[in-house]
Amino acid sequence: MGVRIGSMHFMYNYQNSLNRAYQQQAKLFEQGDGSSLHRASDNPINYSKLLRYNVSENENTQYRENIKTAGSWMKQSDDVMIHMTEMMQTLKEKSVSAANSEKAEDDYAAIYKEMNAHMQEIVSVANTQIGDRYLFAGQKDLTKPFEMSIETYDRGQPKNLDVSQSAFFKGTDSDYNTQLFQMLTVTDADGNNYYVDTQKVDESGNMEAKGNTTTNGKLNVYTQKFMDSDYKELIARGCNTIGEAERAAANGDTDIQKILNAGKVGATDDFRVSDYFTNQGLLKDETNNSITVNGKDYTFKTVKQNIVTYNGDDNLISMVKLNGATDPNSDTVNSTGATMFGRDIFDNANSGNEASGTAMLNELFCVCAKVNDSDVHWMSSDGVTVADVAHSTLLVQETKVGARQQLYNDVETMLDRQADNITEDITNVSGADIAQLATKLMQQTALYNLSLSLGGRILPQSLADYL
Repeated sequence: MGVRIGSMHFMYNYQNSLNRAYQQQAKLFEQGDGSSLHRASDNPINYSKLLRYNVSENENTQYRENIKTAGSWMKQSDDVMIHMTEMMQTLKEKSVSAANSEKAEDDYAAIYKEMNAHMQEIVSVANTQIGDRYLFAGQKDLTKPFEMSIETYDRGQPKNLDVSQSAFFKGTDSDYNTQLFQMLTVTDADGNNYYVDTQKVDESGNMEAKGNTTTNGKLNVYTQKFMDSDYKELIARGCNTIGEAERAAANGDTDIQKILNAGKVGATDDFRVSDYFTNQGLLKDETNNSITVNGKDYTFKTVKQNIVTYNGDDNLISMVKLNGATDPNSDTVNSTGATMFGRDIFDNANSGNEASGTAMLNELFCVCAKVNDSDVHWMSSDGVTVADVAHSTLLVQETKVGARQQLYNDVETMLDRQADNITEDITNVSGADIAQLATKLMQQTALYNLSLSLGGRILPQSLADYL
C-alpha cells in the first residue's frame, strides 16, 4: 500500500509539472502575434494602461475620420464659393457698366442677357452635391436647396443706401460691405417716388432697437430729392445723422427745419414689413399694397423679376475634431443660404420675417430687371451698391470656410502625431520582444520534450510493473 501511494503522488507531481511546462509554452506561442497582453492576469498594471490607450486610439481614429469627411466637404464648398464669387465679380463689373448712361438700348439688352445667365449659373452651382448630400442646404442636406422661378413676379422695390446715405439715415456705416441698408420705395398718384424708412426712430430722431414695435416710434417717409441730394445740405450744416438734424430743428434751427420739412412728407405708425411682404419681397395681398401718411395714399413700388426660394434650413452640420467642449464656430463644416446670401429689408431682424436664405440672389435679380429696363438712375446708385454688397457677403463667407478648413488641416496634423504617440505607448506596454520570445520558446519546447521523454522511461506502464 505504501509503495502505491508513493507512486501515485510521484505521478501527480509529474503531471502538474508537465502541464505547467505546456502552459508556459502555450503562453509563449500566444505571444507570437506580437502582443504580450491578452488578458488582465498577464500584467494587471500594463493591461489597465492598454485599455486607456485603446480608448484614446479609438477616439483619435474617429476624429481623423471626421476631419477627412469635413475636409472633403469644405474643400468642395470652397471651390464652389470661389466660382460663385468670380461670377459675382463679373456681375459687379456689368452693373458698373450698366450704370453708364451713354449706352444704347441694345447694349442694355445684351448686358441683361449676360447677367441673367450668370445668375442662373450661380443658382445652379449653389445646388452642388457631395455624394447625395447638398452642400448648402443646412441639415436638410437631402433636399435641393435653391429653386429659381421660371415666371417673373412683382417684388417690392427697395431703396439701397450707399455709404454716405447709410451713415446719415441709419447712423452707422458698420458692416456696410456685408449688409444692405435699405428703405422701401412707394409712389403717389402722380408716379413720384418716396422712400419709407422701416426702422423706427423715437420722437428725437434717434434710431430705436431693431425689431422695436412701440407705438411711439415713427417711420419717416422721405422725398426722392431729399434722399438723392438735399440731405447733404444738412451734413454741410454739421448734422451728420438724421437724428442730429431732428434735434437741431427741435432746438430752433429754422434753416434745418425748412430742409427737413421739404424732405419729409410725414411719418407712419406701427408699420412692419411682414404685414405687407413675404421674406422674399412679394406682396402677401395684392389688395393691401399701400400705406397712408398724413391722409395721402402711397402705393408700394414693385419690380417684375425672377424669384429664388430656399428649401434648406439654417442649421449647421458639426464634425467634431477634438474631445472636450464643442465649438460651433469652428466645428461646423457647411454654409447655409442665409450665411452665403445675407438678409435684406424683407427678411432682416427688423422686418418680422424669417430669413429667406436668398436675399442677395433676389436683390441681384432685381438688378438684372433694372438693367433690362435701362434704368440708369437706379443702377448708378442702388444697382452698384447691391452688386458690391452681394459679392462682399459671399466673399466673407468663403473666407470663413477657408479659415475653418485650415484649422481642420492643422488639427489633422496634430492628430497624426498623436496617433503615432499612442501607437508607441501601446507597443511599450503590450509589445513582445520577438528575439527574446523565440529564445524562451525554444527553451520551453526543449524542456517539454525532454520531460515527455523522461516520463516515458520512468513512469510504470501497467499494474504488473508495480508488482
